[in-house]
Amino acid sequence: MIETFKNDVEKGLNTTPKILPSKYFYDKKGDALFVEIMNLPEYYLTRCELDIFQNKTQQLIDKLQLRPNSYFELIELGAGDGLKTKELLRLLDSQNFKFDYLPIDISINSLKLLEQDLKKELPNVSVQTQQGDYFEVLASLKMSSAPKIVLFLGSNIGNMTDEQAAQFIYNLGANLQAGDQLLLGVDLIKPKELVLAAYDDSKGITAQFNLNLLERINEELGGNFDLNYFKHQPEYNEEEGIAKSFIVSTIQQKVTIKAVGKTFEFAAAEKIHTEVSRKYNDGLIEKIIANTDFKITDKIMDSKNYFADYILKRS
Repeated sequence: MIETFKNDVEKGLNTTPKILPSKYFYDKKGDALFVEIMNLPEYYLTRCELDIFQNKTQQLIDKLQLRPNSYFELIELGAGDGLKTKELLRLLDSQNFKFDYLPIDISINSLKLLEQDLKKELPNVSVQTQQGDYFEVLASLKMSSAPKIVLFLGSNIGNMTDEQAAQFIYNLGANLQAGDQLLLGVDLIKPKELVLAAYDDSKGITAQFNLNLLERINEELGGNFDLNYFKHQPEYNEEEGIAKSFIVSTIQQKVTIKAVGKTFEFAAAEKIHTEVSRKYNDGLIEKIIANTDFKITDKIMDSKNYFADYILKRS
C-alpha cells in the first residue's frame, strides 16, 4: 500500500499540472474529518441522500424488487460510517429479509468502526467486511451465484471524469450477473452558490480534509510540506456541472519527499488538482451507461430534488 502511495505521489507531482489522487484523503484523521464534513450545514449531499434513505426506505426496497424470502447479497462500495445504509438495513432486518451485508472500503479503520456499530445497533444483521480495491473484492465475490445489490452512494462516482465513470460502471457489470442491480447515488446539477459552499465550509473543515493529504505525505513518505504555505481552493463551473478541488501553493517554494528521493518545485499560486466532483442529470447518466450492460429502471429523489438514487439493472 505504501509503495503504491509513493508511486502515485511521485507520478502526480511530476505531472503538469500537478495532481494527487483524492483516495489518499482517507486515513484515520481523514476519515474523522470527512464524518465532520458530512455533518456540516453547508454539506447538503449527505442530508439529501439521507432524506431518501430515511423517508423513502420502503420505496427503495420496493423499487429494487426485493422479496423477504429470496436471499441476496447487499454490497456497498466505500461504505464509510454506513450512516445512510443503516436506515435500509434497519428496515430489511425488521421485515426479516434474508441477506448478507458486505461493506467494501479501502480504509480498514472505517470497516472496523462500522462493524462495531452494527453489532451494537443491528446485531441480527450478517456483516462481512471486505477491505481492499472494489474490483478485486468483487471479483472474489463473483463465484457466488446469489443475486447482488451493489450500493455506490454519496455521489462518489462524481470524483471520476465521465470517461472514467463509464469504464467504472462497465467494470462493475463485468463482475456481476444478469439481473443484479446497482443503486447509484448522484448529486444533481444546481446553482453555484449552493455547490461552492459545500466544498468551502465556514469552519474550514474541508480545507483541513484536503490539506491532510500533504500531512500524510509528510508522515508516511518523509515529506517536508509546510502547510502554512498551502491553501484549499474549490472551483465550480455551473454550465458543465463540474466542481474541482485544488491545493494551492501560496509562495514559490521547494518540497522534498525522502521516500521518493526527489525535490519538487512549486510556483506561487501553482495548483495541485486533488478532486473532481461531477454533478448530473438524466442525460449525463444515460450517456455514461450507454456502452455498459446497465439500464436505468428507476430513480428516487430527495424532497428538495437536489440528489438522486438511480436504480440500474444489469442485462
